[in-house]
Amino acid sequence: MKKLAVSLSLVGVLALPGLAQARRVTLTAQLQNYGGDAAFLAFYVTDAKGQYKKTLWVAGKKVKYYKSLRDWARGSGLKASEFDGVSGASVGSGRALKVTVELADALIDAGYEIRVDSAVEDKRDIPVDVRVPLTTNGAGKPVTGRGYIKSFTYSM
Repeated sequence: MKKLAVSLSLVGVLALPGLAQARRVTLTAQLQNYGGDAAFLAFYVTDAKGQYKKTLWVAGKKVKYYKSLRDWARGSGLKASEFDGVSGASVGSGRALKVTVELADALIDAGYEIRVDSAVEDKRDIPVDVRVPLTTNGAGKPVTGRGYIKSFTYSM
């Protein structure tokens, strides 16, 4: 009986790390008051070398405009499997987008970045409007975008 209890305890300890493999991360982008059509945004993760790894969220449902999100489009190959189930409406001027995604713990504090590309019809496209290291220390700290994004934060 004692051996069974020890064995079950050991199995439980070994299983716990498997339960903590992903973390809920909330991404918030506040857009500038730029005037014009709603923005398309692509939130994605890159490795330390800037290579695309994973799509987190795409704001904008018209797939024909995804090519305007250049760096994300190149990295994702615009494969539907990269954005199926992680897309929603575009975001209007001055509005905010807040989405919660699951991120593998292995990506946090390991040299990965969250990047956001933005595009607005009849306006300039902004590849890498936001670029922020994915770290526990960076969580909750606002970052200013280079184009349509006024500020971006992520929280864990």
